[in-house]
Amino acid sequence: QVQLVESGGGLVQPGGSLRLSCAASRNIFNIYTMGWYRQAPGKQRELVATVTSGGRTNYADSVKGRFTISRDNAKTTVYLQMNSLKPEDTAGYYCNALRGSSVRYTWGQGTQVTVSS
Repeated sequence: QVQLVESGGGLVQPGGSLRLSCAASRNIFNIYTMGWYRQAPGKQRELVATVTSGGRTNYADSVKGRFTISRDNAKTTVYLQMNSLKPEDTAGYYCNALRGSSVRYTWGQGTQVTVSS
């Protein structure tokens, strides 16, 4: 089983930036498509960004142009650069490897992002 550890969240004002990191216990990034997900209180978890093993990226419309996903295979880490943050971006953020419409691994503890003035 692969362990996923997310970090980098925090409290930021609207318009600010954060960079999230997701470290894996072994290198899976050159094999699987990785995704960042978020879940706000009372809402379902949603997929916001993906990066394939070949480096192709895709974004939810709600974050397109503001968020950038990337990965460092050597460091077994995937990142989510979040700019121009909005209050509606407030959520717990999680990473995982995609498997069809599901995920491959047990969810990590996530990292909380709060956007508020």
